[in-house]
Amino acid sequence: MKLKKQFVLREIVGEAVLVPIGESAARFNGLLTVNELGKFIWENIESAKDEEELLQRILDEYEVYKDVAKDDLDEFLGKLKEIDII
Repeated sequence: MKLKKQFVLREIVGEAVLVPIGESAARFNGLLTVNELGKFIWENIESAKDEEELLQRILDEYEVYKDVAKDDLDEFLGKLKEIDII
């Protein structure tokens, strides 16, 4: 998957936050706070060849049912698509 906008992951006061940089900072007003799974997905999103590989990485990392992981992945990717990050 390809990211359309430039964001960096930062730890701010113990929270994982996506911060826009470059041109994205001018167009995107705000920060995105992500939970542990969101951070994991973000860190793996561009190196995974597709959503299925990303799902498998989640299943390998966390003890979670596949359908729950799939729902969480779909929700997170949906939000990124909604704000045109991917």
